[in-house]
Amino acid sequence: MRRVLLVAMTTGYQTRAFGEAADRLGVELVLATDRCHQLDDPWRDGAVPVRFHDEPGFLGSITRAASRRPLTGVLGVGDRPALFAALAADALGLRGHPPDAARASGNKLVSRRRMAAAGLPCPWFREAALDVATRRLPSDVQYPCVVKPLTLSGSRGVIRVDDPATLRVALGRLKRLLDRGSLRERRDPADNRVVLEGFIPGREYALEGLMDNGELRVLALFDKPDPLDGPFFEETIYATPSCETEAVQRRIGDGVAAAVRALGLRQGPVHAECRVNGEGVFVLEAAARPIGGLCARALRFRDEEDTVVSFEELLLRDALGEPTRCFRPEAGASAVMMIPIPRAGTYRRVENFAEARGVRGVVDLLLTAKRDQRLEPLPDGGSYLGFIFARSAEPADAVDAVRHAHDTLQFVIDPPIPVL
Repeated sequence: MRRVLLVAMTTGYQTRAFGEAADRLGVELVLATDRCHQLDDPWRDGAVPVRFHDEPGFLGSITRAASRRPLTGVLGVGDRPALFAALAADALGLRGHPPDAARASGNKLVSRRRMAAAGLPCPWFREAALDVATRRLPSDVQYPCVVKPLTLSGSRGVIRVDDPATLRVALGRLKRLLDRGSLRERRDPADNRVVLEGFIPGREYALEGLMDNGELRVLALFDKPDPLDGPFFEETIYATPSCETEAVQRRIGDGVAAAVRALGLRQGPVHAECRVNGEGVFVLEAAARPIGGLCARALRFRDEEDTVVSFEELLLRDALGEPTRCFRPEAGASAVMMIPIPRAGTYRRVENFAEARGVRGVVDLLLTAKRDQRLEPLPDGGSYLGFIFARSAEPADAVDAVRHAHDTLQFVIDPPIPVL
């Protein structure tokens, strides 16, 4: 029996998709998630309970689990799980990124340092102790700049500032966010520091790829049609294939390949974000993991025999060491919208759901917010209301479809009750 260890957060969206892909392949999926370790298999799925702040404990748990059920592959979904997947692969002698590279890719400061040392296009940047910076602003800051937490993902906590006054406000806001119990329980010392870096103008893109013995293979390049100029950087729409010229797409691929080499990523999935302007390709991050959330549903692949596979199935095949170069992106275009949270409050319901789902080109509409859930938009929140997927012959039509569907939806959100 072939078994793949999937390291993931308990709250991750992608676990079910990987389970379905594993069933299609006849592969047993062994989960390692941050669930309660006091209860004996409460969900009856045989998962290994782990803590993402305890590396020795994690490795001990995985080694014991592997002695009972030998593993043939490892995958990580999410930033912290990506590091722990690399640790597991290294300990078990399986395919995966080197732990040092995975650790570097998950830290914005270390990533910047490695890219700068390799001579890659980088903005000016500096680190700052958050407690000190909130009391005394750094004096050597150029504006506009961007304040970033070191390890949060999905643009959470990322704020553009244009002067000392807005910098002070942003630092205070970020400190309050990182002081929350839900983040403090990660026990990550990097949460005490921030990166300040120059704002990079230009269009933004996302790249999905696979590393094979240090060589990057681009699987998909996503355009981000909405401008991301701040003060917050909430991503909404991804569309693929890119509408850019082949020359620009090659520049982006070459820029990301140079960045992942600088980080030391060698084997497995890579998700990169970059900005492009007249000065070059600026890689914002290159993570040792696949695209997050449910966005992977926008990607489908076919082989020479016209067999369609999901992105999760492709990743499982790669983790098992199977050849995957025979798979190519499915013809046509696709777009996904991560439905933004428009305002803070308590989610009650959505109206016009059927009408939105019936928009021409829309192939799926999933709401992940739950009734009575407390909602919080970026930069403080870390979730979306749901996802809209569209397919069409051209990327622009797919983008129009998700925009039309989103405009059709009406979300009922009660305002928050003030606490006196």
